[in-house]
Amino acid sequence: MAGSGKAHLRPDDEVLIRVEDLVVEFPVGRGRTVKAVSGISFDIAKGETLGLVGESGCGKSTTGRALIQLPSPTSGSVRHGLVELTDLSDEAMRRRRTDIQMIFQDPISSLNPRRTVGDIVAEPLRVWGPHDKAEQKALVDRMLDAVGIDPDAARDKHPHEFSGGQCQRISIARSLVVDPELLICDEPVSALDVSVQAQILNLLEDLKAEYGLTLVFIAHDLAVVKNVSDRVAVMYLGKLCEVAGPDELYANAAHPYTALLLGSIPEPDPEVVVDEGLVDSGELPSPIDPPSGCRFRTRCPHATDRCAAEEPQMREVAEGHHVACHHPLVAVAE
Repeated sequence: MAGSGKAHLRPDDEVLIRVEDLVVEFPVGRGRTVKAVSGISFDIAKGETLGLVGESGCGKSTTGRALIQLPSPTSGSVRHGLVELTDLSDEAMRRRRTDIQMIFQDPISSLNPRRTVGDIVAEPLRVWGPHDKAEQKALVDRMLDAVGIDPDAARDKHPHEFSGGQCQRISIARSLVVDPELLICDEPVSALDVSVQAQILNLLEDLKAEYGLTLVFIAHDLAVVKNVSDRVAVMYLGKLCEVAGPDELYANAAHPYTALLLGSIPEPDPEVVVDEGLVDSGELPSPIDPPSGCRFRTRCPHATDRCAAEEPQMREVAEGHHVACHHPLVAVAE
């Protein structure tokens, strides 16, 4: 299947990560395959936060895991600098993961319940060094302190003795202890209370500035993504729909699916008038047998015969704003 185009990709010398024609599929028996990610391309500049957003099941978490080869993609290219990650051996990729770390969605189940917090954060150091116990303890204490956890109070406790927000802070400390370049955040605040979400988001912003991190922030909450991202990529059913800066995307959504997502953001006003035109009543397609052409066409009020016959490719509608749609909601840049 053709990809969604590469018009939105930037020159090699401007990016830290470049993904091209990424495909991730999972066999589910009886000759059927879940097409989780289908030929997407994107890049991430050094020091940038890329927000990856879409409905549950759109493939955004699978994309994040594919960046660190967990699992390895079915096909396509993932380059970290000049290194093609899909060509690395298991051992070479294991070493490369010290530069690319991931924060998982469930902060509690991602921590070993049998180990103390000090052991959990120190585990990467036991593998990669430094191997001196005093140096390890100093690094662990510095990372715990950086994420707002008192090392003296937490070091000998187990994960079940902490709240969800505290466990997420511990997960972040474990990821940062090996000094990575890229941090992939897979819905890091979706399981937390709103007040705790704000604390974690502020923490990530502070750590990004302090340690020079590049972030991939995966979420389905568009309000959160807007506040933390330098660039936003919208996914639907394994495909990229739209890529733009957050202010431009939220002010001038060009893809009907992006407009639907934005229109679904709740407003804390009981008297607000709901735009009935945004109500989605179309068929929900299956990733095992996705629609031909544009995958959103079965739910799109603007769909035509062309949408069924031809897959849309990325094209620019404004500077730095690209959309894969035959009938974009804004005029296409000349």
